[in-house]
Amino acid sequence: MKNTLGDLNNHLFAQLEKLGDDDLTGEELESELKRTDAICDISEQIIKNGELQYKAMKHMDEYGYERQKAVPEMLEVHAGGGRTINERLARRNDCLAA
Repeated sequence: MKNTLGDLNNHLFAQLEKLGDDDLTGEELESELKRTDAICDISEQIIKNGELQYKAMKHMDEYGYERQKAVPEMLEVHAGGGRTINERLARRNDCLAA
């Protein structure tokens, strides 16, 4: 999945760098400020959604769930070897089943 919280973090820092450009003046700066406001508004909703998914995952861990537990794709981070947590869980389950 391409839209993770890590990707959001990268977009936010890229926009911060644009705002730090000393060559931006007048209309260009105003345009970037409006873009920044929009990005911040959307980011806030994405973060709230991530928090909700995280709470749901914690709830499943605490109270159990019948299907294989997996990290929601949005919350995936790449673990050692470039694999996501879900890929590592799937591999572990395959090894346990063998």
